[in-house]
Amino acid sequence: MRRLHERHISAKISKVVFLLICLPAIMLAVSACGGSAAPASEPEAGEVQKIEEEPIEEKEEDSPAEEQIEKVLSIDEIVTSFEPESSVDIPDYTGEPYVVMNDNIPFFTRTNLPTESFEYYSDLDELGRCGAACANVGQDIMPTEERGDIGQIKPSGWQTVKYDNVDGRYLYNRCHLVGYQLSGENANEKNLITGTKYFNVQGMLPFENMIADYVKETDNHVLYRVTPVFDDDDLLAYGVLMEGWSVEDEGDGICFNVFVYNVQPDIVIDYANGESHPDESRLASAEPDPAEPRDINPDAQNANEPGAQASRESIEQPEPAPAGTDYILNTNTKKFHYPACGSVNQMAEKNKQFYSGNRDDVIAMGYDPCKKCNP
Repeated sequence: MRRLHERHISAKISKVVFLLICLPAIMLAVSACGGSAAPASEPEAGEVQKIEEEPIEEKEEDSPAEEQIEKVLSIDEIVTSFEPESSVDIPDYTGEPYVVMNDNIPFFTRTNLPTESFEYYSDLDELGRCGAACANVGQDIMPTEERGDIGQIKPSGWQTVKYDNVDGRYLYNRCHLVGYQLSGENANEKNLITGTKYFNVQGMLPFENMIADYVKETDNHVLYRVTPVFDDDDLLAYGVLMEGWSVEDEGDGICFNVFVYNVQPDIVIDYANGESHPDESRLASAEPDPAEPRDINPDAQNANEPGAQASRESIEQPEPAPAGTDYILNTNTKKFHYPACGSVNQMAEKNKQFYSGNRDDVIAMGYDPCKKCNP
């Protein structure tokens, strides 16, 4: 029994020793199995994949912002831009050289405008008529020499005709759409239309001067578009739509939108071909008084007839107003401006006063001329 017991004890000892020897091997095997199973862990792989995709998602969020970066408009986009969805009605002529349109705000788009000078002139149409002309006026395109001869250009509707009651006698001028002082364009047939002396001097010139003065003083740009308006197949434009906007200061210096009528007081014009004749009804009732040489018409035959003086006075009394110039007075700052001056839009309505008359009279009233539009 003792030996059996000793053998039994010896066998137990041997089993314990065997287990102690095998235990590290078993632990290594289990560890190895756990390591080989790690790559199959899908949740961890999913987390890695998600981290890798995050930079891609950030780039996708940035791309719409890049698309929102607005580009400077092209010249064609500017020339053809017109905000009203329908056509614009032009009021009938009532005796003033021009009428304000769209609250004096240009019809063309006023955002993303270039700050570099350019010029654009439409091709003549099948009737030889000019289309829209546009320029971003800067000092670099303004002329540095006197204007040359343009007599060789015969715009549509051109007629050579003289009247004694027209300043300089010639009824028609070759009128630049974009004035020579703004662009240096000389004998460009795409930039010249037939216009009356009154249209050229009383209508267009004040706005051209205002732009030129502003550009020279500030070295900024003015986007300027002039569009001649023809009725049907008429060869002579009924007038032009003139729009101006100072680019760098967003209209603070120059902002206007006017329609200038191609008319001449006391002259009847046929816009179909440019032919004309005196308005006999007005001229006959407004014969000049020989005592006033400035009004003498050498063709008058009945100036000394009885009743001629009374007739002249009754007609001429309202004439000083049309002969004057329109101004906007700021009763607060005591400055006076052209109606198209950008400062007028910034003026409080309670301080705004309309005045038509002589510049010297305005100054005598205690007002100083605006330094932007130089009226």
